[in-house]
Amino acid sequence: MTGLSTPVETTRPVGYIELIRGNRSFRQVWLGQVVSQMGDWFDTIALYTIILHLTGSGRAVGLLLVARFLPSFVFGSLSGVVADRFSRRSIMIVSDLLRAVVVLGFLFVRRADQLWIVYLLTVLQLGLSTFFEPARTAVIPSIVSDRELVAANAISSVTWSAMLTLGAAIGGLVTGWFGTDVAFILDALTYLLSAALIASVRLPKRPPREKSKLTISRALGILETIEGVRHVKHRPRVLALLLVKPAWGLGGGILTLLAVFGEKIFPVGKSAATGIGVLFAARGIGTAVGPIVARRISGEGQKRMQVSIGIAFLIGGAFYMAFGVATSFVVALIVLGLAHTGGSILWVFSTVLLQRSVEDNFRGRVFAAELALLTLTMAVSNYATGELLDRFGLSPRAVAVGIGAFFLLPGVAWFATERWWDKDQDERTEVPVAGVVTNNRTYD
Repeated sequence: MTGLSTPVETTRPVGYIELIRGNRSFRQVWLGQVVSQMGDWFDTIALYTIILHLTGSGRAVGLLLVARFLPSFVFGSLSGVVADRFSRRSIMIVSDLLRAVVVLGFLFVRRADQLWIVYLLTVLQLGLSTFFEPARTAVIPSIVSDRELVAANAISSVTWSAMLTLGAAIGGLVTGWFGTDVAFILDALTYLLSAALIASVRLPKRPPREKSKLTISRALGILETIEGVRHVKHRPRVLALLLVKPAWGLGGGILTLLAVFGEKIFPVGKSAATGIGVLFAARGIGTAVGPIVARRISGEGQKRMQVSIGIAFLIGGAFYMAFGVATSFVVALIVLGLAHTGGSILWVFSTVLLQRSVEDNFRGRVFAAELALLTLTMAVSNYATGELLDRFGLSPRAVAVGIGAFFLLPGVAWFATERWWDKDQDERTEVPVAGVVTNNRTYD
């Protein structure tokens, strides 16, 4: 009887609680994510509050989001090379420690003419995040087994959503009650705690890199970047999956609108921070529910996850449009949450399919490229949203409806091109996942 049950046990999908309890390395990385992302949302709400208080400008908020997104595009290729060349654990720890120092600089902003400090420090903070996130995403398949992979990414997505919900709601209250300085200090402390948790993780040693002559182009990571581009170029399926999140980023201007909606259309109490916090919390609830429900309905099969990605684009677009015309605050919160269930579904499923399709020695570069393109499209979308609000005088509602309509296009393109890029799966065998847990590993 025992022999018959073993294959089932080793191939069945793992539960969320089972993974957190049974895999210490994943648990420590996950706890680091919990505390640092909680602090990040305190930080974000506080910055929105400062900018709106000092300027009242939608363009100024849009520029903040540009400052948050562009570093990943600028440093994306280098961060991917670094993640594939050096210890990913060390990269995450150093990034956390430096970010703890950077966010304390926000304490010095007191006047409108000091907003350049906000933008400069935001670029530095998110520049460091550009090195942290590809390293963390590339590490996940190395510390979980194949049957744990979907659960691990779903947990990461739900955690981001939960921290958005709690961090935005609590951060809005804390900022409203105690001021922005407290939010920044708490964010710095969460980075320090995250670094301590990650430092306790032992990651499997990766295969030694092939030794080659050191040149300027190799030192700058140019050759590795070109290798990564070639790797993706000859794999249409990987390219299609890599473009999912950047396509989602085309609707990223909704983030600027949430700040404006929270201040002007659905204010809560006397502080803009509270209304903004509630809207971001609704967004977080939606992103938490999406991957859990989708996993239960579609399972973990490749074809069903691919179909779910296309449907998720359509869900997001339709409910963003509904958010734009909603006159009731309760209805607005509901449709906003539903829109973001779509975003979280395509986020988790595209991540899992990429992790399964890309070899470990290319994984850092692929996920860095994905992050770079995502932040570029997010920056463009948010800047355009700010311009539509301030320069062209469009109403926030009209812009929200337009973003929703535009968001439908990637969903249509996904289904229209699927036959072309999915043929890649028939021509090559999907690579083995490098993260299958065994008892024969050596550790850093």
